Amino acid sequence: MGNYLDTLPDGWTIYLWLVAGGLIIAVSIYGIRWGSKNEQFDEDIKYLVFKESDKDKMSPEEYAKSREVLAKQEARRAEVLADQAAAVRKTKTT
Repeated sequence: MGNYLDTLPDGWTIYLWLVAGGLIIAVSIYGIRWGSKNEQFDEDIKYLVFKESDKDKMSPEEYAKSREVLAKQEARRAEVLADQAAAVRKTKTT
């Protein structure tokens, strides 16, 4: 293998770096696209870490927002689980 690399003309490594860089960019774009389609970029996610016991540590507006975001997240989770259950039932009947 070392002998083969010595026979290559000068400057071949730049092509290797270009391919590696292209692959990194492609994987990054795919990851961002996947995250966007799967609701991973939610600015309100910070409110999901709070519990009922944190009410005294938050302003009333923040607490109300955290409860609203939690209710919305739980509703969305129920929708996703229902969709998954329907897909499983559909595959079992076919």
